[in-house]
Amino acid sequence: MENILSVLVGTVNRFLWDYLLIYALLGIGLFFTLYLGAPQILKFGAGFKSVFGGLFAKKDKDDKSLSQFQALAVAISAQIGTGNVAGVATAITAGGPGAIFWMWVSAVLGMSTIFAEALLAQKYRVVSHGKYIGGPAFYITHGLTPKIGRGAARFLSGFFSIALIIALGFIGNATQANSIASAVNIAFGVPSLTVGIVLAVFTGMIVIGGVNRIANIAQFVVPFMAVVYILCAVVILFEFSDHIIPMLNHIFVSAFNPEAVLGGAAGIGMREAIRFGVARGLFSNEAGMGSTPHAHATADVKHPVQQGMAAFVGVFIDTILVCTATALIILLTDANLSSGQGAAVTQFAFNKAFPGFGSQLLAVCLTFFAFTTIIGWYYFGESNIRFLFRGRHLGIYRALVLFAIVLGTLGKVDLVWSLSDMFNGFMVIPNLIALFLLRKEIRAIYDDYLAQEKSGRGLSYQYEFHEFHDKG
Repeated sequence: MENILSVLVGTVNRFLWDYLLIYALLGIGLFFTLYLGAPQILKFGAGFKSVFGGLFAKKDKDDKSLSQFQALAVAISAQIGTGNVAGVATAITAGGPGAIFWMWVSAVLGMSTIFAEALLAQKYRVVSHGKYIGGPAFYITHGLTPKIGRGAARFLSGFFSIALIIALGFIGNATQANSIASAVNIAFGVPSLTVGIVLAVFTGMIVIGGVNRIANIAQFVVPFMAVVYILCAVVILFEFSDHIIPMLNHIFVSAFNPEAVLGGAAGIGMREAIRFGVARGLFSNEAGMGSTPHAHATADVKHPVQQGMAAFVGVFIDTILVCTATALIILLTDANLSSGQGAAVTQFAFNKAFPGFGSQLLAVCLTFFAFTTIIGWYYFGESNIRFLFRGRHLGIYRALVLFAIVLGTLGKVDLVWSLSDMFNGFMVIPNLIALFLLRKEIRAIYDDYLAQEKSGRGLSYQYEFHEFHDKG
């Protein structure tokens, strides 16, 4: 039975990710880059200033919303996970060093997609129990009802919500927990079940406090873990400095002609470099997937575009900084030439760069990465439970997530990873449909921001207030 299911899921994934979604995600990223005039490039500096400029300024406490930085931290906590460690390694071993170039391309284009997602999340957010919630299910329902009818809009939003709850809340969190348990077991010899129980306890303690507690944890842990990991890459840059120029040459040459670097016998063509670079990049930064808008909807900003800029800063940090750090670590140590797969390649690189404690160092980094992803994904699932069931069954959802975490630490999860990929793909489809159909609304919000910016007057936006009557 398991074999039949594996074949079926594998076939669906090949269709989704090899033929449909890669081109759809790249296409929508290119479309919004051209349609909006490349905001991720022209407003990049403004985005950084908006997010980090007032970081330490004292502001009045607003229990309804998160600060711009807190919302970004929750988004990044979900984005930076095992994909940054294992995903990048897979991209390099399967697509060659050139896959990294295409990962950068997908990130730049994905920055415009996530910008559009965040704008819609802000525009169509609602108030539930005195707090903002939002995301694709909300902007699909409220935004698309006038365009395609209430029935079709509710079907798409329901389909998205169910796919997200399964993909991230249950299966995704199980795979993240498995990655933590495997790394900690190898590095420190701690039994996997023990790791699972400890993870479940800590997760429960955090998520029971709602999005505010998740944000308070994320805003401290996320910057810390990202800086530590990037510093590891910087140390390796100095340690293997004579390899830097050949490595960059490998990346750019093999992006267009892998055989010139690897030899024809390697069987890696340009198509594989593009496919794996784009797929792993998009999987890591989640641009177009519809996950991070749940965090961006909660931000307290004067104008939705400010949070849109914060969203593409998140993609920059996740892919251009953290994923690139992993790529540098692997390529500079020649770990991609080892016989390992996935996270084992990155582990080999750490052991070579930091003899004696490399495995333990990576285990700690991976634990932080994956744990923050778990609490971020939990919240995204909760937002959709609220949407589907009007706040009922939150206790059941919470218990099932904690059970999935413990279960995920036991045994092999090849099939589970494949199922996660499949439901991730199912999430993308209704989200991309909504983004394209709501393109004029996105453009109108951005044009309003540009007009206000040009006039020199203070930013403001007339948010529509929607009370969401749930029972949770």
